[in-house]
Amino acid sequence: MNSGSKKLQLSFNSPVILVFTIACFAVLFLDKVTGGISTNALFSVYRSSLLSPLTYFRFFGHVLGHADWEHFIGNIMLILVVGSLLEEKYGSLNILFVILSTALVTGMINFIFFPHIRLLGASGVVFAFILLASFARARDGKIPVTFLLVAMMYIGGQIYEGIFIKDNVSNITHIAGGVVGLSLGFIMNKNKMNRY
Repeated sequence: MNSGSKKLQLSFNSPVILVFTIACFAVLFLDKVTGGISTNALFSVYRSSLLSPLTYFRFFGHVLGHADWEHFIGNIMLILVVGSLLEEKYGSLNILFVILSTALVTGMINFIFFPHIRLLGASGVVFAFILLASFARARDGKIPVTFLLVAMMYIGGQIYEGIFIKDNVSNITHIAGGVVGLSLGFIMNKNKMNRY
């Protein structure tokens, strides 16, 4: 046996992303068990009384809820790929802050401007991560052309879909998530808030 050979081991390289993924899975499983009652009560945001503590929980909890397995897989696949890379670069606390900030901003926008629409899902977080990842390579005042291309295609696509395609996708939430990712990316890069 070769003494220089190494055994493969599991690496929990992105604890925040892994916990977020498990939480989203558990919430969707609970949704199926309760027939949607749990998701409606805790994991989607809509206009409700400001006197209810659940209203404030839903401002954050809505990113854990998903309509079905397809919705869950679509969001989580991107979060696992992009989010884990970002967590390795910026660290767990910064990525947790991005997730919570995106949840709060998108939740409040929906609460204020779309009172009769129930918002749930992590797509705002996905788009925050996409623009944060695109901005992650900015250094010394130089903005990568790839970032500009992603930003233009992303924002243009969301505006086009919002105007011409009528579906159940919240384009405003995607744009708001992207703006959060862009803003925090600018701040984190300017203050060199990464692990390196």
